[in-house]
Amino acid sequence: MRLKILVEAVNGAVVSGESDPEISSLCYDSRKASEGALFFAINGNKADGHEYIGQAIKLRAAAVVVDRDGAELEVPTVGVRDGRSAMSAIADVFHGSPSASLKVAGVTGTNGKTTTALLLCHLLNAAHRRCGLLGTVKYDLGGEDVTVTRTTPESADLQGYLARMVDNGCVAAAIEVSSHGIALKRTADVRFDVAIFTNLSRDHLDFHGDMSSYFAAKREFFDQISSRGGKKKSLAVINRDDPSGRKLLNDFPRGRASAVSYGLGIGADYLASDLRQSRDGIDFNLQVSGRQLRAKIPLIGKFNVYNALAALAAGVGMGLNLREAVTHLADLPQVPGRLESVSDNRAFHVYVDYAHTPDALENTLTTLLGLDPRRLIVVFGCGGNRDTEKRAEMGAIAARLAHYVIITSDNPRDEDPQEIISDIEAGFKGEHFESVVDRREAIGLGVSYLIPRDILLIAGKGHEDYQEFADHRIAFDDREVARQMLRDRDHVRADMVREKREEMEMKEKQRQEDSRGELNDESTDWRED
Repeated sequence: MRLKILVEAVNGAVVSGESDPEISSLCYDSRKASEGALFFAINGNKADGHEYIGQAIKLRAAAVVVDRDGAELEVPTVGVRDGRSAMSAIADVFHGSPSASLKVAGVTGTNGKTTTALLLCHLLNAAHRRCGLLGTVKYDLGGEDVTVTRTTPESADLQGYLARMVDNGCVAAAIEVSSHGIALKRTADVRFDVAIFTNLSRDHLDFHGDMSSYFAAKREFFDQISSRGGKKKSLAVINRDDPSGRKLLNDFPRGRASAVSYGLGIGADYLASDLRQSRDGIDFNLQVSGRQLRAKIPLIGKFNVYNALAALAAGVGMGLNLREAVTHLADLPQVPGRLESVSDNRAFHVYVDYAHTPDALENTLTTLLGLDPRRLIVVFGCGGNRDTEKRAEMGAIAARLAHYVIITSDNPRDEDPQEIISDIEAGFKGEHFESVVDRREAIGLGVSYLIPRDILLIAGKGHEDYQEFADHRIAFDDREVARQMLRDRDHVRADMVREKREEMEMKEKQRQEDSRGELNDESTDWRED
């Protein structure tokens, strides 16, 4: 596609240079530039793309998009007011506006995005409506899996993934929409049919600064779906029980969108009541528009009822039959790293969960306490280079709800792990804890403490298969480490049982020999008499 055609998508763009090159690809990483590429000089968290323009041109980029004045270049230059907005608009045009050919749902909120997106994708696929997925644990482009880079991909990648979904026969897509993704314009030109709001609690304040700005980012997503023109009329699906959700409902600009609510409180359009939880899941009464159905999900935790309600409301908004969708809820798959059981029918239970915010940790611990464990033990830490104030708060929550706590490293990044642990300890009330910097050792210790009817929660990293330090990453998956520790424990216990059995057999053999010796003595005495 010719550069000047692409640039028409950006208001106020100014092209310098007389040539109009054919653009064969889009990139924002100069190392991935190639012949015919359009390079976007984006200012990122750690680097400014304008400093790498020379490298992109050296790799034969055909043109460059900039949002600041600079030296004249040997390739055409497109000057724009906002490089990220320009990249989003151009990517949409370059890939043929793929979201216009899909039913697209976006899920935003602090907690529950991953599970809700996966559940919605499951409901659509179960109804034979092939659905792609972009989120924290998986990028599924309709039977084609690609490596996950971030919760919400950069716009140039996102639009390309949506185009591949269309090519792979998808008719729908479920996308996790992070607050970073909204603020950085990654989803600005996606045509959403449904926008889901799960909840809002403390997180990402290192990026947004305060809760007001954090909420404003979420609000921007709903303003976007309401103001978009075209034939599509969008649907907002909002958690009525969350204070920020109620604010969003009250202030929602209807425009070209309608709204439905969900929750456990009176007034919700999708209302769950009479919850009954067991270790196998939860069943509940569902009320929708005067209809009542009994629903069941094979997941534990009241928060998963909220996630299921959100997925149901969105699915129906995308054309699913309510009764059939409720039936398919019973077949939901295990969500990776979300209260994922790794203990395999032992007398105790071990769960791995992504809970890395105060609200998520409290919800998860409360859920597990509802299973009436003998003791609830938790292993957790906090990430480095992130909101530091939540650390003490999470320490206080763990102290209040868990019977015993092992504080450890998460992803320390550029910070000293011991300092992060000290921040957590500062909020801890009581002495029922210990601190172990090495996460593998901490998990092994937690496993070693388990006796029948105990529950161990390993929180913070969930599905992640790495641990991030200042200048490197190592392979580290809480689930695999926990399983290894359980196998080691089994081997140790098996050795102990074998040694105990051999000891008992030796004692029995000795007893029998002693018994025979005593019998011989008695016979001799009898014969002598």
